[in-house]
Amino acid sequence: MTVNAPTHCTLPPIRTLPTRPSLSFFKRRQPIFLNEAPNPRIVLVRCDKLNSDGLGPMRSVVETESVSGNSSASSAIDFLTLCHRLKTTKRKGWINHGIKGPESIADHMYRMSLMALIVGDLPGVNRERCIKIAIVHDIAEAIVGDITPSDGVPKQEKSRMEQAALNEMCEVLGGGMRAEEIKELWAEYENNASLEANLVKDFDKVCGEI
Repeated sequence: MTVNAPTHCTLPPIRTLPTRPSLSFFKRRQPIFLNEAPNPRIVLVRCDKLNSDGLGPMRSVVETESVSGNSSASSAIDFLTLCHRLKTTKRKGWINHGIKGPESIADHMYRMSLMALIVGDLPGVNRERCIKIAIVHDIAEAIVGDITPSDGVPKQEKSRMEQAALNEMCEVLGGGMRAEEIKELWAEYENNASLEANLVKDFDKVCGEI
């Protein structure tokens, strides 16, 4: 019986593992959209040229005023948390008609925003403003809910409730230019005060048919 000589195995060279990165690399950073932009304010300054009284004339300029970044981030998170209700609140009209899988208020607003995005160019209509109006037109329903004609709430009272809710939401946001823009867009839609608002109202009607 022949016995084979043992074979010798050559081990591959040991690979050097990369150094494990420091845990500080994975620290969560504040989202870019939460970074606080300077808050502009109008101030009065004197020009260099002197009048007969020895004082320069007053003129208004825009000066930027820094606001605490932590305060801004907290306000934005609180605002977005409040807006989350739009995702979870189902539209009452769908529920009243027994439709399965009713859309949420956020579903409705998003679909209208897409309609504004893909609509063809129309003379005198600012498409980007239509998109903004569609995004905020039902935003107050995060607080008051989806009020329908079947609820028996008078139109003026419904508008008053939504205006109060919108003001509260803008206070949560911390005020400032963005809050004022949201108020302006909402009021423009509510009062049908522009071609853009009129077009978005048409989108709202079409949404009920598709």
